Amino acid sequence: MSTVRVRPYTLADFNGLLDIQKEAFPPPFPEDLWWSRDQIEAHVMTFPEGALLAEENDVAVGSATSLLVTYDGKPHTWEEVADDGFIKRSHDPNGDSLYGIDLCVRPSYRGKGIAGALYEARKETVRKLGLKRFIAGCRIPNYHEYADKLTADQYVEAVQKGEIKDLVLTFMLKQGLRPLQVMPNYLEDEESLDYAILVEWRNDQL
Repeated sequence: MSTVRVRPYTLADFNGLLDIQKEAFPPPFPEDLWWSRDQIEAHVMTFPEGALLAEENDVAVGSATSLLVTYDGKPHTWEEVADDGFIKRSHDPNGDSLYGIDLCVRPSYRGKGIAGALYEARKETVRKLGLKRFIAGCRIPNYHEYADKLTADQYVEAVQKGEIKDLVLTFMLKQGLRPLQVMPNYLEDEESLDYAILVEWRNDQL
């Protein structure tokens, strides 16, 4: 019987983390956009509580990376909040919010609740640290199919109503997250037309 276990990752897990990225983002995806050893080391050294690895039968099948920020509602890009993937300069030890900059699951293991388990672990981190919320910039990869008819705000509203199913945002809504704001030019992303939706899960123990 398979079981999914979520634990903090360390630098010793680098090869397993890289295997996840290679399967999720195969060529022609640029290899230099996979997590590097220096970035993984920075995550572990800067905020180990935000570095999560999901394993099934001791195989690395998914990962998630987060940092702490103080949410102020200002527009931002992924590069800014993630410190280009290193989190050293953007992590605020006194922040009130857990910010997810990455979640990745091996395609061959999708549909097994691995992403959900990682989100539950993130919620538990929010509770354990007494934070106000979990937030993340959510891709809207189906938006390019509707952009000629709907603004990004209208698209989000339609997804919330269940009129449109978005591969990522619909999943986020099922995890109990809700949209906070539309952010243009968040990340270079053809499918989302460079948009992201900042989504929030409020600490249910506050």
